Amino acid sequence: MRPQSLDMSNINRVPRVTADFWLIKLMAVTMGETAADYLAVNMGLGLTATSLIMSAVLIATLGLQFAQKRYVPWAYWLAVVLISIVGTLLTDNLTDNLGVPLETSTVVFTLALIATFAVWYASERTLSIHSIYTTRREAFYWLTILFTFALGTAAGDLVAERFEFGYLATAVIFAAVIAVIAFGYYAFKLNAVAAFWLAYIFTRPAGASIGDLLAQPIEYGGLGLGTIVTSTVFLAVILLTVTYMMFSYEPETAATTERQAAKG
Repeated sequence: MRPQSLDMSNINRVPRVTADFWLIKLMAVTMGETAADYLAVNMGLGLTATSLIMSAVLIATLGLQFAQKRYVPWAYWLAVVLISIVGTLLTDNLTDNLGVPLETSTVVFTLALIATFAVWYASERTLSIHSIYTTRREAFYWLTILFTFALGTAAGDLVAERFEFGYLATAVIFAAVIAVIAFGYYAFKLNAVAAFWLAYIFTRPAGASIGDLLAQPIEYGGLGLGTIVTSTVFLAVILLTVTYMMFSYEPETAATTERQAAKG
């Protein structure tokens, strides 16, 4: 229960960056890949219908998230899982329905992400996730998340399928990139905001590749577990982690974000 005297206008609306944050983020991006395939293929909804349905659900969920005015674990992570699915579907529609090459999708989403960061910084003078306590900043935040997921799907598929590295090698490649970013942050004091967003971006293709590795048939380079089993396992981990977060949540206010910024 939050203290009655807490100023709601200064409460951060996104979670602290902790080990459980990265765990559930990896689970969410992996599930986004397999759940999108399950809905479109296994359930027979088709790519277009699945995209429309999930986009509508995402919009409703984001409306709920924005209404909270603070970080509420179940609402926030539900939005992340859904935006992960929609981000995957966005890239899949460009590739499968419109015939846009993965190279082009990767470049387009990279430019869209850079443009979003540029406008966000020009407007707010910060890209820190420790200060998402206005509606405008939260809007920039979720738009950025959407582009990271769409970009990650395109980049992961580009390396794994178009360049024929395979899902396992692709996951290892992007995991290595994340390790380099983490090393740069801890050993060479890489800017905390830059390190976070770089790690966030590359977590998506790593997770998507892991999802494809587990779910895809053996003849396509996967382990053949299927989208149902893979999605269910990762959903279970997400639910357990969110439950833990709901009991361990402490609000992050403007005062604590200033201390975070002072630390870098």
